[in-house]
Amino acid sequence: QVQLVESGGGLVQAGGSLRLSCAASGSIFSINAMGWYRQAQGKQRELVASMSSWGTITYADSVKGRFAISRDNAKNMASLQMNSLKPEDTAVYYCNLRSLLDATRQYWGQGTQVTVSS
Repeated sequence: QVQLVESGGGLVQAGGSLRLSCAASGSIFSINAMGWYRQAQGKQRELVASMSSWGTITYADSVKGRFAISRDNAKNMASLQMNSLKPEDTAVYYCNLRSLLDATRQYWGQGTQVTVSS
């Protein structure tokens, strides 16, 4: 089993910054992608950013140039630096860890609220 614990998030004014962190523990598989999804009220969960265990990064078009994902594989941690935040970034952000060899192995954090005021 894998556990994901998130930290960070909160309330910030438009144009501000926040940093999210996620720590993974348990039976972690080596070939994986770790990243962040978000779900705004009344909308579907969407990918924000993801980084594979060898460093390939994917960003949603809406956050390119503003958000940056990083990983520390030795510590099984991932972080998401969010700059130039907009009200439309308001959502619950979820950490995600998934195997790139077995689609059935996917885990989620409990979610952390990010609210951007205008």
